[in-house]
Amino acid sequence: MAGSMLMVVSACAPTAIEPPVADVRAVARGKAAAVRLGCGACHDMPGVGWPKGTIGPSLAGIGDRALIAGKVPNGEPQLAAFVRDAPSQVPESGMPAVPMTSSEARDIAAWLRSLRD
Repeated sequence: MAGSMLMVVSACAPTAIEPPVADVRAVARGKAAAVRLGCGACHDMPGVGWPKGTIGPSLAGIGDRALIAGKVPNGEPQLAAFVRDAPSQVPESGMPAVPMTSSEARDIAAWLRSLRD
C-alpha cells in the first residue's frame, strides 16, 4: 500500500518544462540572416551590437513569450510566417513584410525561439 501511495504522490509532482532543443546550425543561420536583413533597424537583438532599433520591441526573451505580437501562438512555424509576412498574420502589426526565403524565415524563427531570459 505504501509503495502505491508513493507512486501516486510522485506522479503529481511538478516537472520542469524544458524548451525544445534547437538546431544550433539553424540558430546560427537565423541570427546571421536577421543581421543581414536588417532586423536590428527596428529591434534590439541580443548578441548584436549595432544597430539597436527601438521602433519594434526588444527581441530579448522572445522564446519565452507565449504569443507573437500579442495574438499568434509562439510556435516555430507561426513565428516563421510572422517574421516573413507579419501583416498577413497580425494586420494591425507595425512590422512590414520582409522579403526573405522560407528557409531564412525558419532559421530566424529557430534563433528567436532560442532567445530565452
